[in-house]
Amino acid sequence: MSAIKHADLVLASSVIHGLANNFSASWKTVILISRECAGDMYRAYSDMREANWKDSDKYFHARGNYDAAKRGPGGAWAAEVISNARENWQGSVSGRGAEDTLADQEANEWGRSGGDPNRYRPRDLPEKY
Repeated sequence: MSAIKHADLVLASSVIHGLANNFSASWKTVILISRECAGDMYRAYSDMREANWKDSDKYFHARGNYDAAKRGPGGAWAAEVISNARENWQGSVSGRGAEDTLADQEANEWGRSGGDPNRYRPRDLPEKY
């Protein structure tokens, strides 16, 4: 199993487990919310990779968290779990440092709290994103 696939499985399992423990929802609802939230986050990540646009990282962080949080408290919680896991993993392998992680987490929180992701949108990023 590739490192990315394994990481995705670990994240998804953590989200499902956490939602089940923190919200009184049926398993079907927990799985649906987790899946949709993970899809929101993945879509933002995929768009960021596709766009390959200078200084767009924080915009896509905010957008993924914003989209997931619109699904309600479970979506916001799942977005936080996914964001924290990603930043913890990235912080140990990317070499970008604590300052970048802190800035990413600020954008994550901004989006999760309902802040407009366009606050971080770089000039001239194609409207497609």
